[in-house]
Amino acid sequence: MKVTDINLKRFSKQIVLKKVGVAGQKRIFSSKVLVIGAGGLGSPLILYLANSGIGNIGIIDDDKIEISNLNRQVLFTTRDVGKLKVVQAKKVIKKINNKIKVNIYKSNIGKNNIKSIISKFDIICDGTDNFKSRYLINDYCLKYKKRLISAAISKFNAQIFNFNFRKKIPCYRCFMPEIPLEQNNCESEGIMSTVAGIAGALQAHEVINTILNNKNVLNGKMLFFDGLKLEFRKIKLSRSSKCIKECIRK
Repeated sequence: MKVTDINLKRFSKQIVLKKVGVAGQKRIFSSKVLVIGAGGLGSPLILYLANSGIGNIGIIDDDKIEISNLNRQVLFTTRDVGKLKVVQAKKVIKKINNKIKVNIYKSNIGKNNIKSIISKFDIICDGTDNFKSRYLINDYCLKYKKRLISAAISKFNAQIFNFNFRKKIPCYRCFMPEIPLEQNNCESEGIMSTVAGIAGALQAHEVINTILNNKNVLNGKMLFFDGLKLEFRKIKLSRSSKCIKECIRK
């Protein structure tokens, strides 16, 4: 997107911030962000990315909208049930701002397509709900030095990560070396809709912080949100040399 008079007015409340300014807003306009998963995390994430002025948004998801999605997947309404999430998400983005370039991928992320897709974007946002996909995204972002902003939600809790793989920091495998025997997700454990909104908004906030080169307080750490106690905690992650070697070989 261009810095037109209309855009200067539209984003004036961001531009007036000393940490943003016109130069920062230009960087936001020119950024390319990929959202993997248009569900409970992806929905608020996409809304805030679009409303913040991200100029190029990619979305990958092969799911259709179900009525059980609607409590937390705020991109969609009952009229959208049975339709592809990425198609409806693109329509919503274009209603917000038709100048945003939107690329949609009607598939799951996998070994056969991840390299060709992530190569087109600067920042990768992981909103998937299974460990197989999270590991795959982590490994490729690490290997190709892509910035990865990841989130996970369950019940009343959320986890947020911001991996700057241009630095020697822990990765997702360092945090979770092996897939748990019991793989829990929103379908099996449930999720409070507001927790999905908080986590998705925090992901979007980290995207903007990254674009603006603001100090990354999550570098090498995980932000944990306890929705019942209304507490945030930053947990320092430990880097595993064995893990790094394994990721790079994949």
